[in-house]
Amino acid sequence: MTKKILFPALLLFSCAVFSQQPIPLQYDKISVMIPMRDGIQLNTIILTPSDHSKTYPFLIQRTPYSANSRLPEDGEILLTDQFSYASLAADGYIFVFQDIRGKFKSQGSMQIHQPITHLKQPGTVDESTDTWDTIDWLLHHVENNNGKAGITGISYPGWLALVGAVDPHPALKASSEQACMGDLFLGDDFHHNGAFRLSYGMEYTYEVEVDPTRDSDFPFPRFDLFDWYLNLGSLKNVNQKYFHGRVPTWNNFVKHPDYDSFWQKNSPLSYVQSPEIPQLHVGGYYDQEDLNGPQLMYRQMEKKDSFNRNHIVLGPWYHGQWGSRKGDSIGRISFGSNTGDWFRELQKRWFDYYLKGIGDGKFDEAYAFQTGSNEWKTYDSWPPKKAITEHLYAGPNQTAGFVKPKTEKGSVSYVSDPQKPVPYRTLPIEATYGAGSRWRPWQVEDQRFAYTRPDVISFSTDSLAEDLTVTGAITAHLFASTTGTDADWVVKLIDVYPAWDQENYLMSGYQFPVAMEVFRGRYRKSFSKPEALVPNKPEEFVIGLHEVNHVFRKGHRLMVQVQSSWFPVIDRNPQKFVPNIYEAKNSDFIRATQTIYFSAKYPTHIDIPVMGPMEEK
Repeated sequence: MTKKILFPALLLFSCAVFSQQPIPLQYDKISVMIPMRDGIQLNTIILTPSDHSKTYPFLIQRTPYSANSRLPEDGEILLTDQFSYASLAADGYIFVFQDIRGKFKSQGSMQIHQPITHLKQPGTVDESTDTWDTIDWLLHHVENNNGKAGITGISYPGWLALVGAVDPHPALKASSEQACMGDLFLGDDFHHNGAFRLSYGMEYTYEVEVDPTRDSDFPFPRFDLFDWYLNLGSLKNVNQKYFHGRVPTWNNFVKHPDYDSFWQKNSPLSYVQSPEIPQLHVGGYYDQEDLNGPQLMYRQMEKKDSFNRNHIVLGPWYHGQWGSRKGDSIGRISFGSNTGDWFRELQKRWFDYYLKGIGDGKFDEAYAFQTGSNEWKTYDSWPPKKAITEHLYAGPNQTAGFVKPKTEKGSVSYVSDPQKPVPYRTLPIEATYGAGSRWRPWQVEDQRFAYTRPDVISFSTDSLAEDLTVTGAITAHLFASTTGTDADWVVKLIDVYPAWDQENYLMSGYQFPVAMEVFRGRYRKSFSKPEALVPNKPEEFVIGLHEVNHVFRKGHRLMVQVQSSWFPVIDRNPQKFVPNIYEAKNSDFIRATQTIYFSAKYPTHIDIPVMGPMEEK
């Protein structure tokens, strides 16, 4: 007798459920080992509609996080609308979930985020060839398929969807990379503009690489990790005290502290040039892990998109929130509708068209949710070409405005102490994926906890007389100096709510960070060749704050906030130039006085792309 199981949930990086009533869908589950061209076999889970009277396309997700997580035993199962791809399942798809080589039940060895090699080194294998071999096997061994396949995924599976579409199998007709890992030195998981993401980088590499058969939690001895990371001291203590060389990617951090050939070769910018099949990039404005990847790869592939295959969706989401959650809010920031449900309908239209021929195939170039107004907007180019760049200048007495300073002098200073770093969010700092973690929503957290510190400087405008719509890429031009020989600069563009918010008094005075980023000063001229800063010499630091679509509403204020530590999501800069920060001594960490300038010669400002109401599509 066939065993029938009501399928409760499938962990596809996140496993939140819908609030709808379940509608059981009858599927058959089998587990197979699919051979690759080099003989390695990959563990693969295949879910096929029990109705064999039709043919169906494949939808593939490849993952390092266990293809079989929370799935019942092989046999006949019932999928409910708690299933992450419920809307697609309802109309019939063959779902394929696969452990990448070296993880869980698949054979071989794994190291995080390896480059595509087979195009330049024939005979080698990589994630692209593994995707090709998997699709070829499925076409010949799974009945009732229509000869078409799509690939998708969030986070690491998103990067696998990106690289799986490089040199694609002829049957692979569409891809949707979602929150893909981009360049891991310039942005995303492990570094931002050369600044190392300590807590995430340490915990994630340990989780994925210390034991290939499972995900591993680092055995922290306490719940609040702020002091634990502070007492860790120099980064060299990680291997000396804890990892002991067992984590390959951590070892690469130490060996390659700068943007050398190792990082350049590993960057998707080196091996993903154009959309060879239709590609739907998906990202969140408040993605705490891979905010940069979708924006970066869309721009890269758009340069050679001669067939209108390259599209982007940007929403008000933390990492992967759109995959299975309502997406109506993050923390205390409300978005007025279920943006996750909206996206999943778009995702269904995307794959239904390319894999089933359903619909007219008319997709807008860009879909970008507009926070502040809480509306979805569409654009025929991204960023919109009609946006006009305005300059928001820092000024005296912690003011900001749109008029360039004319004074010869103007500056403000603060002391940055590595022994008393600014936390990146309110304490406690829980383990990234530990019990009670508040990791997901931290990028919308009220910044008043930092505003009150003496080592954080803020510049604010008067209250707006009219709404101000900012759509596109934001860039900070920070003119600063330090008494040290290296420095980190964290710049934030903040929407300050009215002192008394009539719509929601609990939001009164809220400092909502619209865009934030960090830059390691030694890389001001080159990420490959760091240089010490000259003490007390004013220099310009150009810092990309990524792309947003936000309305600063009437009565709100714009604030620019600057600080020199963001701990422990960013490691402490010693503030004394050393060739390799991963090998710095405890004595290298020194106090430094940082000075921010706002004069005619050194006009600290932020470029913001402003849209008028009649200029939006």
